[in-house]
Amino acid sequence: MRIDKFLKVSRIIKRRTLAKSFCEAGRILINGKTAKAGSDVKVEDVITVLYGSNEAKYKVKELLEHVPKDKAQDLYTEI
Repeated sequence: MRIDKFLKVSRIIKRRTLAKSFCEAGRILINGKTAKAGSDVKVEDVITVLYGSNEAKYKVKELLEHVPKDKAQDLYTEI
């Protein structure tokens, strides 16, 4: 699954276009490496999102194409 789609489906970032712009700005890392919007995400990957001077880390638990809002947090674990 593409990183921009995963961020949207998991509701870490609300819109896919916003997730894409985060990737283009170099603010999304997968396992410590800068990710492009089309980069693949696999189970057990660690995603880092840089928000200004803050950062949030998530470990991917599951990949699903469509998820109800209340189940979105089951796709990752916050580190």
